Amino acid sequence: MANNKRVVVGLSGGVDSAVSAYLLKQQGYDVIGIFMKNWEDDDDSEYCSSNIDFVDAAAVADVIGIEIEHVNFAAEYKDRVFAEFLREYQGGRTPNPDILCNAEIKFKAFLDHAMRLGAEKIATGHYCRVRELHGEFQLLKGLDPSKDQSYFLHRLNQAQLSKTLFPVGELHKTEVRRIADEIGLPNAKKKDSTGICFIGERPFREFLNRYIANEPGPIKDERGRKIGNHVGLSFYTLGQRQGLGIGGLKAKGADMEALRARGLRGAGEHQPWFVARKDLATNTLYVVQGHDHPWLLYGSLHADDLSWCAPHPPAPGRYAAKTRYRQADAPCELNYNEDGELVLAFDDPQWAVTPGQSAVLYDGDVCLGGGVIASAELRGATHA
Repeated sequence: MANNKRVVVGLSGGVDSAVSAYLLKQQGYDVIGIFMKNWEDDDDSEYCSSNIDFVDAAAVADVIGIEIEHVNFAAEYKDRVFAEFLREYQGGRTPNPDILCNAEIKFKAFLDHAMRLGAEKIATGHYCRVRELHGEFQLLKGLDPSKDQSYFLHRLNQAQLSKTLFPVGELHKTEVRRIADEIGLPNAKKKDSTGICFIGERPFREFLNRYIANEPGPIKDERGRKIGNHVGLSFYTLGQRQGLGIGGLKAKGADMEALRARGLRGAGEHQPWFVARKDLATNTLYVVQGHDHPWLLYGSLHADDLSWCAPHPPAPGRYAAKTRYRQADAPCELNYNEDGELVLAFDDPQWAVTPGQSAVLYDGDVCLGGGVIASAELRGATHA
C-alpha cells in the first residue's frame, strides 16, 4: 500500500483520468482531484465543453470519494501556449499546442500547484509509463499501442518524470472502460475528446481566422500553373487534402503520364490533390496530385528547440522516430550538425514531414525526447 501519500490527479472529465484516480485510491494514496480550466474565450459557445467536463469530473470525484478543486490556468495557457501557437502559424509552420500544453501547463503550472497542496506526486490519464533505472527516470510507451501518448509527453524532463504517475499506462483502453463500467463511473462510456484542446470540435479555419489575418494568393501545381486560389498560407498544412477547393480537377497529358509512371491505379481519373509546399515569399501554395508524389516524400529532417527526457542528449547512432502522432516508428540515423540541430536520416521516406510539428525519438519502448521540425529534405536530396 502507498501509506497514504498524497497524489493530485488531473481530472479532465474523461474516463482515463477517472480510472487513474480510482486505481490510485485503491492503492492507498490520499487522492485529490484537480480540474484544470485552460481556456476562457467563448466559454459559452457550442464548441467549448469545459463546463460539461467539470460536471463530469465532479460526478466522478463523488463516486470515487475524493475531493476536487477547480483551478484556472487560462492566463498561463494564453501566455505560454496560445501565443506560441499563433506565432508559429503566422510563420507558416504547423505547431502542436498539445505538446506545449503538457510541458508548460499540465506538468509545470499544475505540478507547481499540486506541490503547494502537499502532494508527493501528480497523476494524469495519459497512456504511457515511467520507469526508474539506476537513479534516472525513463518515459516509456503505454502498453496499449493504439493509445500510446508518449509522443505528446516527450518534452518532460527528469524532475517532471520523477513526480509523475500514469496509472492507466499499464492497461489497454478496453480494460479502462471495463473498470469504469464495473465501478459505476458516470462517464464510463463518454466519447474520447479529439482535436486541439482550446479549439475542441469547432471548424479550425473559422477559429484561426479570428486571430490571424488571411492573405489570399494563388494555388499552383508542380509545373507552376495556377489552378486555384488559397485563403491564406497559415490555414494550410503539408499533406492536407480537404478544403483545397480544387478536388474536381482531372489529370491529363503529361500529368497523367507522370501518375502512371509512379504506378498509380486509376491514373488520369480524379486523383486527389495534396498540399506540398508553402512559399511565403510569393504567398503561393503548391499542390501535387497523388498520395505518393515525390514532393511529399522526405528522406531527412533537421529539428531544433530540443528537449530530452534523459539527463543528457542521446549519442549519434541508430534509433527510431515519429514525425507525427499516429505513425509507426521509423528507423533512422541520428546526428547533430554544427548548429546543434538534430539531424535524422530515415531508412524509408517519410510522408509530408511538416515544419512546426515534433520529431520524437525512441529507443525501443523508451521515449528519449525530440525537437521541433525546422526543415526537411525530399528523398534523394543532399544536406547543404
